[in-house]
Amino acid sequence: MKRRDFVARSLGATAWASGWRPSVAWLRAARIRFGYAAITWGGNDRQAIDDIAALGFRGIQLRQSAVATWGDRPAELKALLAERKLTLVALSSGTMALDPAGEAESLEQHVRHAQFVRDVGGRYLQVLDERPPGRGPDPDDYRRMGRLLTELGRRTADLGIKLGYHNHMGALGQAPDEVARVLDAADPRFVHLELDTAHYQQAGGDPAAAVRRYAGRVLFLHVKDLDASNRFVELGRGKVDFKAVFAALDAIRFDGWAVVELDSVPDSARTPKESGGIARRYLEGLSRWNDAS
Repeated sequence: MKRRDFVARSLGATAWASGWRPSVAWLRAARIRFGYAAITWGGNDRQAIDDIAALGFRGIQLRQSAVATWGDRPAELKALLAERKLTLVALSSGTMALDPAGEAESLEQHVRHAQFVRDVGGRYLQVLDERPPGRGPDPDDYRRMGRLLTELGRRTADLGIKLGYHNHMGALGQAPDEVARVLDAADPRFVHLELDTAHYQQAGGDPAAAVRRYAGRVLFLHVKDLDASNRFVELGRGKVDFKAVFAALDAIRFDGWAVVELDSVPDSARTPKESGGIARRYLEGLSRWNDAS
């Protein structure tokens, strides 16, 4: 047992014996650090970095536009993020090809992206998968994707970068049972789940139930909301039950990153930074914002 755990348990036992009862906040087990995804800025990554840092988030997720800008100068991006006190939580690396003709090229591209993440001092690589065109998925598709993701995850692990598999509408892993089939076909040592709350709910799933189901496999999350018309909106303005999601994270004692994501600003009168401010205030209202963020 770690010393801090021993001390905490000892203090807790003494407190209970004396008649004190802990508050819900004291019992909270999850340690969540909040980042924000640069996708909302539509490729203007420098502005995204400045705005996300100014909002007080301590992590950022970038896309392939960052590779296009800093691919041959990762040290420059690393220095910029350090100056803004931001961690590169993840790079959105695109899609893992299901077509055998594109397998080798797809693997090589994602490995190059993982090398970029490593050189920038980042943590994770995020990938999507794809549904077969013109037909529904069959068992071989899931087995094949599981094998490909395992091979990619093994290669990125050799670079010190963990692989996060992103559930997504329109992908092979769309509905909850499809996500399960992909994950079941992949080696859990190398393929982890990057759980997107909005996409999982839009596909008919319960994000809080997914947190509990994949307790040992959730790498990080996209904390994302959607309204009744399935339009992505700022946190707290949609129908995702984030209280239940955070309670599930508490229950599994999650310790990691949750990246707030909004594909685009739903109201043209607002800026991406203003939408980010809405997200922060919502997290503060749930008493989830913390200095570690």
